[in-house]
Amino acid sequence: MDVNKSDRREFIKLGCAGATLLIAWPFLQSCVNGNNKYDNDPLKLSPDFQPDLDIKLNAVERDMALLEGKKTRCWTFESELIKGNPESLQQLPDNYLGPIIKVRKDQKIRIRFTNNLPQKSIVHWHGMHVPEKYDGHPKDVISNGETYVYEYTVMNRAGTYWFHPHPHGDTGEQVYNGLAGLLLVSDEEESRLNLPVGEFDLPVVIQDRSFNHDNQLVYLDGGRMDKMMGFLGDRICINGRTDQQLNLKSGCSYRLRILNGSNSRFYKLAWSNGDPVTVIGIDGSILESPKKMPYVMLSVAKRIDIWLDLKNKKIGDELALVSHAFESGMGGMMDGGMMGGGMMGGSNTRLPLGSEYRLFTINLDEEGSNDYSLSETLVPFKKLDPANAVNQNNPREFNFFMDRMQWTINGRTWEGTEVVEEETVKLNTTEIWQLSNKGGKMMGGGGMMGGGGMMGQGNQGGNKDGGMGNMMQMPHPIHIHQVQFNILERDTSEMDASVWNSIKEGIINEGWQDTVLLMPGMKVRVIMEFKDFKGLFVYHCHNLEHEDMGMMRNFLIK
Repeated sequence: MDVNKSDRREFIKLGCAGATLLIAWPFLQSCVNGNNKYDNDPLKLSPDFQPDLDIKLNAVERDMALLEGKKTRCWTFESELIKGNPESLQQLPDNYLGPIIKVRKDQKIRIRFTNNLPQKSIVHWHGMHVPEKYDGHPKDVISNGETYVYEYTVMNRAGTYWFHPHPHGDTGEQVYNGLAGLLLVSDEEESRLNLPVGEFDLPVVIQDRSFNHDNQLVYLDGGRMDKMMGFLGDRICINGRTDQQLNLKSGCSYRLRILNGSNSRFYKLAWSNGDPVTVIGIDGSILESPKKMPYVMLSVAKRIDIWLDLKNKKIGDELALVSHAFESGMGGMMDGGMMGGGMMGGSNTRLPLGSEYRLFTINLDEEGSNDYSLSETLVPFKKLDPANAVNQNNPREFNFFMDRMQWTINGRTWEGTEVVEEETVKLNTTEIWQLSNKGGKMMGGGGMMGGGGMMGQGNQGGNKDGGMGNMMQMPHPIHIHQVQFNILERDTSEMDASVWNSIKEGIINEGWQDTVLLMPGMKVRVIMEFKDFKGLFVYHCHNLEHEDMGMMRNFLIK
């Protein structure tokens, strides 16, 4: 078949166009997919952010040998170092807890969090001062197979911080299944102290768990009442394991970084031999000077650093950390009483809140020596001045209480991204907040569970008469995101005197803190600065079951 000149020219044009299309097709396809040379990263990594530490953090399901016999299905954070000092990432062996991440102030860190769980999730960096985008707000949850990238500069003081999931409604379950890890921050002030490092700087994460006959974790087996009260396990786990033992060296000094990673249980920590507990740090700071205490109250989500001197101990000496008995202010509700294993159901744990039990034993199986020393002065502490608060004479008031079978803050519950005027603050201001636990009512009206009935709140002033007035008042560990605050005042005048007397010598008001234990009848005034970042953050009860039920609200910095 003959082809004339014009046909040949048209054929050549079409051929060239086709060749051009074939050559250009990968580029065109990448443009359609949003993946051209200007946008070649599906994770949207910031090109101007050059991290000192870059880590992959994957939430996964794994079977782990926690007990003899069948393995336990857990959820855990697995990690991989992409860039940075290998010593910055430490994975504790044979346990469900996530890694220990070690950073220094002013370092830039990138965390690539991938969710491989059957639930939506997001990670909150507890106690860290970061932009809204990287705080782990419930609105930012991601689904299975998705990745969320955190990129921020460490602005916090040296201290013991941690990370855990923060999806509304599922936080309790995800933390209980094993999702938690430590974030340890160091700085120049800390480096000038002769504090233990390396093998002598030890994490101690305390949690309570329950297992069934098949070695599987049991959660909320008491149904709604477990949510109402907060879930309590019947055995203690240390660092993600059930053996409850630390092997240490006699003749040495240690820094123990203790985190209460439990869902709702809090502790009255003491040494079994009666030695004082020497506290050197709390939450977001090292203290100004060591604090020797007969015991320490450690509420949910709080951290303390303690100095342990074993220089006068020898191999074979026995020492244990125990939780002493105390009054929880709940009238026996969680130890088989009316609201525990009694008429309204709920778990009847073998470890009631406020009972006495051992947390872990220290096994001195080897001799050693080190030259770490504890100075009488540690890190200078300059408390925020109330005179600089814009509301010095009119603190914002937030009351945490039950209203008609709902845990509320000022009568409100969780509303996604909603925020009201009293929860809106201005950037670059200092404020005082008053946090109160003044009680509420179970069901309203005047019936059995109403304001004046059998289980009512007739005496919201702390149940001083020993009656049932504070039946639905419970301890609430209150956590405020984005800030570290100072405690100005702890008003216990409306508390049950016996409750306060059982815990008062273990309360720490010094230092920079991000979580405070609010006992029934107690009021606490805290002062904080809102600086650097605008945005939507949350404040809530860190009893994780209370949080999941809606005892959490937003505050807006604008």
